[in-house]
Amino acid sequence: MIELETTRQQQPVAPASWGWTYLMCPPDRYDVVYSINPWMNTAIPVDRNRACEQWDALAAALEAAGAEVRTVEPRAGVPDMVFTANAGLVLGDAFVPATMRHPERQGERPYFESWFREHGYRIDPLPLDAVQEGAGDALPFGGRLVAGYRTRSSLDAYPELARREGVRTVAVELRDPRYYHVDLAFCPLGEGEAMIAPSALTDAGRALLMELVAEPLLLDAEETESFCANSVLVGRTVIMPACPPRLRHELEQRGYEPVVVDVSEFLKAGGGCRCLTLALDVVLRDA
Repeated sequence: MIELETTRQQQPVAPASWGWTYLMCPPDRYDVVYSINPWMNTAIPVDRNRACEQWDALAAALEAAGAEVRTVEPRAGVPDMVFTANAGLVLGDAFVPATMRHPERQGERPYFESWFREHGYRIDPLPLDAVQEGAGDALPFGGRLVAGYRTRSSLDAYPELARREGVRTVAVELRDPRYYHVDLAFCPLGEGEAMIAPSALTDAGRALLMELVAEPLLLDAEETESFCANSVLVGRTVIMPACPPRLRHELEQRGYEPVVVDVSEFLKAGGGCRCLTLALDVVLRDA
């Protein structure tokens, strides 16, 4: 059994250096028309008007916390383009486009490449056989990338990514197909702190994160299933799809301000707050 930590008062740590500029895609074309993860059910309709209201509320919460939100135009035929976290990785001036495992999402790539090229980024693709699904499976922490693999990204993508971009990676294995990207199991907070969902990770993956994170905040099964790890940090504000009382208390004890935004329409596709955003200000080269 995994023992969750007890509450303690502590001095707030330094906030993360990144997470102040995000790319989002309006949900004008969003829908659930196929199923590529256990959350997707084409028999459950998406309320597009409500999805737009929820997306607007998320963007407003990010801006209220001090972040800048930029947007990319949604396109027909790629309804999951709204989940910009999977577009690729932004590392300084480089954009590494995702190589999606499922054909249903592969059509997003040229639209994102075009946006980043037009905004002055260097496009640096991985080999096509190196499956890697963007920032959904690779999050900055402690001067390196915490990288998920097994369900949607391949382990062999990360040595090549590290070589090309001059970054260090810590690859952690995901064990539960419900938590198919690392951003459903791991959420960076301030320096040395992160939320971790132990039940989503293999024993080895969990051990790696527990060694890496000095002050872990462990999520229980209910918090994990509520997508609490799929949250976005802006300064000391944690923008979350849900925050049960225990977790709220733990975050507040650490000096964070949880802000819950309803993203239930997007949870129908297996995506939460983090999935709907892509950080544009990550710099790890020469870390």
